[in-house]
Amino acid sequence: MSTESTIPQDVTVIGGGVAGLSAAVFTARHGLDTLVVDAGESILQRNAHLENFPGFPAGVNGQQLLDLLEEQAAEAGCEQVTATVTTVEETENGFAVETDDGARYRTEYVVAATKNTVGYLEDVDGVGVIDRGKAYVDTDERGRTGVDGLYAAGRLAEKPHQAAVCAGHGAEVGVTILEDDDRPFYHDWVAPEGYFTDRGRDLPPGCAEIDETGRTDREARSLDVMRSRFTEPHPDEQETHPSLRE
Repeated sequence: MSTESTIPQDVTVIGGGVAGLSAAVFTARHGLDTLVVDAGESILQRNAHLENFPGFPAGVNGQQLLDLLEEQAAEAGCEQVTATVTTVEETENGFAVETDDGARYRTEYVVAATKNTVGYLEDVDGVGVIDRGKAYVDTDERGRTGVDGLYAAGRLAEKPHQAAVCAGHGAEVGVTILEDDDRPFYHDWVAPEGYFTDRGRDLPPGCAEIDETGRTDREARSLDVMRSRFTEPHPDEQETHPSLRE
C-alpha cells in the first residue's frame, strides 16, 4: 500500500447501495465520523421499477430510492466519495483502506457492503469467505466477521437479494457497531414533547423530544423534499446488466 498520510475516519463503509447507506445513516447520526466509498454500481440502478420496498404502494424508481438514501446519509453527516476500494489492511488501531485513486483512509471500523466482491479483503487474516458460485463473507447474525471491527452487510453477508432485506440488515449492522463501540444508544427516536420527561424520566440516549412547532417544521421540510423528488420522472436513463452494455 501507499505510504502517503491517511485520512482518519471512525467508520468506513465500502459500497453505497441500500445496505451500506443504511448502516452509514445509523453510525453517522450517533456521532461516528462515517465515510461511504462507492464505486457507483448499486444493483438498484438496474431495477426497472422496485415494487416491494415498504412505503411505496405503487413502487418506486430504483435510482430515485438510491438518490434519497444518499441524501439521507449526507443529512446524517456522512462523507461520500466515488472510488473503488482496492485493499483493506489491519493496523494497530483498526484498518487502512486504499482506493483506486490513491487515497488512503485510517478507520476503526469497516463495513463491507459490496454485492459479491471480496478481493479487497484478501490481506485481512481471519475473514471467512463462502463460495457458492458467488462470494460471500461469513458473519454472525449481526454482521460481525471473524475480525474485530470488520463487518459485512446485505448481500455480501448472504442476505436475500431483496432491497428491503438488505436495507434492514445494513441498519442492524450500523446499530451493532454502536453497541460494540459502547455508544450510549437507546434507540434512534424523535418523540413528542414530554413523552419521557412528563413521566419523570430522563431523556434516553439516542432520543430527542420536540414540541409541536418542531414537529410541523420537520414534517413540512420532509414534504418539500418528497415533492422535489417525485414531481417529475427520474432524469437518468435505465441501467441494464453490464454484459449488455455497448
